[in-house]
Amino acid sequence: MSKPICDITKISPHLTILDRLPKVRGRYSVEVDLSRLTWFQVGGAAQVLFKPADVEDLAFFLKQKPKDIPVFVFGVGSNLLVRDGGIPGVTIRLGKGFTNVAVSGMKIDVGAGVLDRFISMVACEEALKDLEYLCGIPGTIGGALRMNAGCYGSEMKDILDVAFALDEQGKFHALTNGEMGFTYRHCSVPEDWIFVGARLKARSGNTSIIRRRLQSLLSEREKTQPVSTRTGGSTFANPVGYKCWELIDKAGCRGLRWGGAQVSELHCNFLVNTGGATAAELENLGEEVRKRVLQTSGIHLQWEIKRVGISDVSRGLKEEAA
Repeated sequence: MSKPICDITKISPHLTILDRLPKVRGRYSVEVDLSRLTWFQVGGAAQVLFKPADVEDLAFFLKQKPKDIPVFVFGVGSNLLVRDGGIPGVTIRLGKGFTNVAVSGMKIDVGAGVLDRFISMVACEEALKDLEYLCGIPGTIGGALRMNAGCYGSEMKDILDVAFALDEQGKFHALTNGEMGFTYRHCSVPEDWIFVGARLKARSGNTSIIRRRLQSLLSEREKTQPVSTRTGGSTFANPVGYKCWELIDKAGCRGLRWGGAQVSELHCNFLVNTGGATAAELENLGEEVRKRVLQTSGIHLQWEIKRVGISDVSRGLKEEAA
């Protein structure tokens, strides 16, 4: 079990973080083991996990919560590495109140908690094309907006009409594509704003052709990526003019291990929990890969996987032989 997190927001022996949080219609849970919810299946606990009932409930929470209590938004735990010490403050997970999907002509309104892959299937059934690539994004629409998620030559900036978000005070904003400030695997919207939904744009297509495209992309993904293992998606963002997997391979890192963590033999821009790995072992392995790539190519790899939480410095880690 995860070790309890020190209550950094306790201001008296009798007043805890829960006592200081606003009364909401959603649900608070304490000391929630996040390793059960992440694709890597590692990491510590959320000090408090909050599942808002809907957008209005989340807006009320943001407006009323004490400013010194940190907030982190948790999707489906795909491109995420939660450190072994857990996440202090409030971790927000968008649930049923954020899974709306509505099709109107060439537009699809979708909640931030909807899986990207599901939207590609909905678009297919509605004979709408250009959203097929979403079947290869292992996460939700909210996360895809935040990182301008992409694959197979497409990314969010190509299909977004309007994004909907709440700022740190709970105020609602509708952001046009241009206002998102999209760049490679990034948007310029403030980090403390929370995406709650989006309106996506598509073009009319043929359902049979779209379905074949989806099947082809899914088949390619299964053949080239370790999708059946405990992994977290692409580890590093491709530098301009390069492919990460080639740089990592040339640095001799394919199959490299650190404790229970390993660079995938199938696709070496993926890290894998081979069983019993800690978050620290995965992060240390990633840093070792970055070091070796820098030594062999002079290129600084940037993490694409988001690393959050407190490191558990009590663990002594030793690298295993490559």
